[in-house]
Amino acid sequence: MATEQPIVLVTGGSGLVGQAIRTIIEQESNAKYQFIFVSTKDGDLSNPDEARQIFEKYRPNYVIHLAAMVGGLFRNLKYNLEFLRTNLAINDNVLSLAKEFRVRKCVSCLSTCIFPDKTTYPIDETMVHLGPPHHSNFGYSYAKRMIDVLNHAYSDHFKNNSNDYGGSDKLPIFTSIIPTNVFGPYDNFNLEDSHVIPGLIYKAYNAIQDAKLKNSNTAKLLVFGSGRPRRQFIYSLDLARLILWTMENYNEIEPIILSVDENDEISIGEAAQMVADTFQRSYPDIRMEIQYDTNYSDGQFKKTASNAKLRQYLPEFHFTPMSDGIRDTVRWFITNYDVARK
Repeated sequence: MATEQPIVLVTGGSGLVGQAIRTIIEQESNAKYQFIFVSTKDGDLSNPDEARQIFEKYRPNYVIHLAAMVGGLFRNLKYNLEFLRTNLAINDNVLSLAKEFRVRKCVSCLSTCIFPDKTTYPIDETMVHLGPPHHSNFGYSYAKRMIDVLNHAYSDHFKNNSNDYGGSDKLPIFTSIIPTNVFGPYDNFNLEDSHVIPGLIYKAYNAIQDAKLKNSNTAKLLVFGSGRPRRQFIYSLDLARLILWTMENYNEIEPIILSVDENDEISIGEAAQMVADTFQRSYPDIRMEIQYDTNYSDGQFKKTASNAKLRQYLPEFHFTPMSDGIRDTVRWFITNYDVARK
């Protein structure tokens, strides 16, 4: 007799990482779980009633919590209060309902921006609460930090009420992942709200179109800031595979950093050059020049993260090379320009 498939509820399911998870499960034809992807079209998770309706409708066994109010550096600077209040509400509703509906495991997505601004490098999972985050996005950062606090509070609650769950070996697990800068197909390419890679891709695309209209053989890619800050970037499909592994195999309450290795960290300028080189290959008759506008803030200079904990679990995991990920993302954006978020 066939057993019923466990239901995995993916919040933020229409976003970059949600779409990547959808792509991976379709590629691998994994029939072990039934995945339900929900987005703002299904309900506002910051609204308790609408969040409850989603949980009552699907009654999940697992939750991958990706939903958040997000934006790039300049949107964070402008809307810190909104980022704080909205994300606190979303996270409290989702985790509270996950407890109420007896979800077996809830995996929430954090961000490296939660780490202290003034710290030593590389940062690791033990350093989340050791000082205030960078002032530019403190609202989003503190809201995300509170997920870790909630995870520990729920863990204590489960342990103190273990008889209600059939014993200490059957307790729900609420945990979290901390990815570094994610990019890939289905990203948000909006020039005001996007993160660095999709923003560079859209600006490069516009520069090429402008050069073609002017019948010019030169396109100028404008980079906000000096280009010197350094980041670790992870391709969305790699992150999706790691999130699915976390759901099935990672049973610690403490968060785990999902990141490329430390020596894969690159500067924003180097990332811009990879984007320019990719467009150069697609439009060989137009030369792409990179210009830097230092009137814009650089934000946090570096956030070098250690993936030593991940490597203890998955020492052989192969990350997609940055240049390959950018190539595939640019191709996706050009092919899907009319429907891409921008």
